[in-house]
Amino acid sequence: MKLCIAEKPSVAGEIAKILKATKRNDGYHEGNGYLVTWVFGHFFELCEPHEYQKEWKKWDLDLLPMVPEKFTVRIKEDPGVKKQYKIIKDLLSRCDEVINCGDAGQEGELIIRRVLTEADYTKPHKRLWISSLTTEAIKSGFVNLRDSKEFDKLSIAAKLRAVGDWLFGMNGSRAYTKKFGGFGNVLSVGRVQTPTLSILVDRHKEIDNFKPEKYWQIVTTYRDTKFQHQQKKFKKKPDTEIVLAEIKDEPITIISIEKKDQKVHPPKLFDLTSLQVEANKKFGFSADRTLKVAQQLYENKQITYPRVDSQYLSEDVFKNTSEIVKTLLQLSRFQFLKESILKTPEAKSRYVNDKKVTDHHAIIPTGQKVIVKSEDETKILGLIIRRFLTIFLPAALEQSTKVSAIVGNHKFNASGKILKEQGWKAAYPVEDEKDDKQQIIPDFEKGESGSHQPKIEEKETKPPKKYTEGGLLKIMETCGKMVDDEELREAMKQKGIGRPSTRASIIETLLSRQYIKRDKKTLVPTEKGIYLIDCIQNDTLKTPALTGEWEHKLRLIEKDEYKPLKFYKELLDLVSTVVEEVKKVDSGKIEIPESLKVTETNRNIEGIAPCPKCNVGVVIDKNKAFGCSEWKKSGCDFTIWKEISNKKISETQVKTLIKKGRTKLLKGFVSKKKTKFDAMLVLSEEMKVVFEFE
Repeated sequence: MKLCIAEKPSVAGEIAKILKATKRNDGYHEGNGYLVTWVFGHFFELCEPHEYQKEWKKWDLDLLPMVPEKFTVRIKEDPGVKKQYKIIKDLLSRCDEVINCGDAGQEGELIIRRVLTEADYTKPHKRLWISSLTTEAIKSGFVNLRDSKEFDKLSIAAKLRAVGDWLFGMNGSRAYTKKFGGFGNVLSVGRVQTPTLSILVDRHKEIDNFKPEKYWQIVTTYRDTKFQHQQKKFKKKPDTEIVLAEIKDEPITIISIEKKDQKVHPPKLFDLTSLQVEANKKFGFSADRTLKVAQQLYENKQITYPRVDSQYLSEDVFKNTSEIVKTLLQLSRFQFLKESILKTPEAKSRYVNDKKVTDHHAIIPTGQKVIVKSEDETKILGLIIRRFLTIFLPAALEQSTKVSAIVGNHKFNASGKILKEQGWKAAYPVEDEKDDKQQIIPDFEKGESGSHQPKIEEKETKPPKKYTEGGLLKIMETCGKMVDDEELREAMKQKGIGRPSTRASIIETLLSRQYIKRDKKTLVPTEKGIYLIDCIQNDTLKTPALTGEWEHKLRLIEKDEYKPLKFYKELLDLVSTVVEEVKKVDSGKIEIPESLKVTETNRNIEGIAPCPKCNVGVVIDKNKAFGCSEWKKSGCDFTIWKEISNKKISETQVKTLIKKGRTKLLKGFVSKKKTKFDAMLVLSEEMKVVFEFE
């Protein structure tokens, strides 16, 4: 008997259907020699500090750094998780072989591996590694199952990432909170979130400290074409007035004309980051919103695996694209492209390169019958289909023109660009191709001369722009640097801040912790976020270089090109250095903003018990619920409702729940189906109240 473990119930259902495991049981499918079950996200997570050593429950600088002798995991305090895990354990005892059907990436590997490790599974173990959930892809994947040992290094890298984030986050957050937080301010530090926040804070300060400077330009118009003086900026207006006096009565003479035709190839296919950037630009979607929509399209078999960082296809995948193209051209909105479609892209190497395909190839449509369930899905799928089809269209042809002229002793220049052949640009609406900076240059002749209309224009330097979410994603991708060169950007992806699949959650975390906020279409730091970055004296923690280097080394570990133990030792050295530096810093030199200072009234709140989530505030009565006194200041959202499943919860029960982490067995709960039940209330690792049954 073979046991398949998928990452979601819906995926398990698709696999069961293909394997003809048609009998549905509680928590799994069975039939044709297969058992097919599932998890739903991480079942296991690293233990909290106090679970390694009791004294670590207290936030105390003298107890840092906290480094467990051995990292251990615990099952989530969730009845649904515990029930499903028991089902999986029972199935493991019945099977002869396991097939890991988790998402084909680092997280998918870790999720299933932890279940197998904690269940002490030691029998054969295979890996289903696919890039789409179409019937053909799943069938092909089962024909070509891979040995799990091929992915051992991927699993090790995933575990090291989790351990690194624990060490960095737990120690860093406690160190900075105790040193700089004061009562009511939890300062959360993270390997990825801190340099991301620092990017926004640095830009905010650039804008805040920017002092505009006036400058002047001399321009002249000849045959409806704007020419600019070769000295583009004059810092003093009198200098421009002298030039204007010298040229106003002189004719303009064309001295050179340079025309150049240039092929413009279609843009590269989407990886997750470029898809998020485009969706933010076109529709104002957040990175998180785009990722969720793309994941849903993947599960609905509309697109290939979305959590990817490659913009290329492998040769094998490319060979199968002709049928996808044929299917897509039957859609009414793309039929007009039929006559222009090429069998092979003109610049094939731009899109097809085995060496540049990492775990997965670029995001492309699957060619399945289009089924979308929301306007968001329509928009994102439309972007992906259009981008995919354009690589099979001819290059566009642009003509750029540069004209030089002379007026008296002063040289002037004009430039413009026209689109001679639309090529792939025909696939996009005209409004997508607006370029207000370009002017159409008439057919000048060398030596022609005539009168013109010169003038002085007063200008002012502009501050840097605030980051949109798309702009921030680009910066995160290239390790904090603004990079326009395509090849250089590709190389720097290996050292980006975070990974494509995690960047959206990092931005959402910064928002939820109130370190940044949305200002129309841009992201800006809050006073709390600026204060946190000011508190961090160690530039290594704030610059993207550190996390970029981590990402690079983790990728090398995946390829067996870097020693995991060396990485771990470097990690311990860094954490130790950070903690010792924080202990030595004089916190009095950094002033806490007024908005973050606590009042004497708040300082003296006794409350029901200390808040178990932030360890800073206290739990107080809030009318319909008990919650943290500091939620407005620190964003701590710890809540225990006064009525749970139609049963009133007393203050005494709340005290017990907070102190012991669980209540005794409570009677009288009523389910949505009006059925009475008894249960214990338990605080999960996320400090949520969940049921536990005898």
